[in-house]
Amino acid sequence: MKRLFLLGLLALILASCGSSRKVTDTSVIGSNSSSVSEKKISKIVSHAKTFVGTKYKFGGTTSRGMDCSGLVYVSFQQENILLPRISRDMAKEGVPISLRQAEEGDLLFFQTSKNRKVINHVGLVVDTGGGVLKFIHSTTRRGVIISSLEERYWNEAFVEVRRII
Repeated sequence: MKRLFLLGLLALILASCGSSRKVTDTSVIGSNSSSVSEKKISKIVSHAKTFVGTKYKFGGTTSRGMDCSGLVYVSFQQENILLPRISRDMAKEGVPISLRQAEEGDLLFFQTSKNRKVINHVGLVVDTGGGVLKFIHSTTRRGVIISSLEERYWNEAFVEVRRII
């Protein structure tokens, strides 16, 4: 029984930033019908920002606790865009773009584990003003915060940026 418990705990830890949920519907991904997309993006980003200061909770998707993929998942869900629940699965959605093309609403993906070379963290771009890319995400230590890709840790862990809308 103890081994089963330990195996279950290990599986949870290896599941990245959240638990898995089946995607049942996804709005048009990678499209650029501009005014509709801009409104949706603005609403997604605004909703994500309401969680700034929320503590970190593995698998969390509420103001009582949130993980990185949970933040992105519920923010897009507000606009009826259903994404996979795990960051590494989110990294398969949308279209990859260059960092120079990144805009508000795009997703940044990171590899923060030194031992495993897999995507395990996601952030939502909230600002690109002045050439500085800022993104909202949830960290285990500080909860939901806005960071800059210029910060050494995030710059070194950065893998790719993808456009969903």
